[in-house]
Amino acid sequence: QVQLVESGGGLVQAGGSLRLSCAASGRTFSDLDVGWFRQAPGKEREFVARIMYSGGRITLSDSVQGRFTISRDNAKNMVYLQMNSLKPEDTAVYYCAGRPGVGRIGSFYSNEYDYWGQGTQVTVSS
Repeated sequence: QVQLVESGGGLVQAGGSLRLSCAASGRTFSDLDVGWFRQAPGKEREFVARIMYSGGRITLSDSVQGRFTISRDNAKNMVYLQMNSLKPEDTAVYYCAGRPGVGRIGSFYSNEYDYWGQGTQVTVSS
């Protein structure tokens, strides 16, 4: 079993930055692919970014490409989502999620992730 805890959300003005953190515990973190997803009120949960277990492959959604980056520190069991040039449409609850990644193709689909954090609210004011 894996426990994931997000932190770093908050209120920021458009154009500002936030860094979200995802702390993992409970099993071998370096085996896990980790994704960030977000869900705005009245909308479906959507893929934001993912980083494979080795850290060697990163994918970002088109909507955040060039503004967000994802990274991980396997020694600290941490994954980070650096969000720059934030826009009001980035307002959502952000979730980190994990799934065993060794020997598997990476996934953009939330229903293919096994472990989820409780979410952290990001609000971008205009």
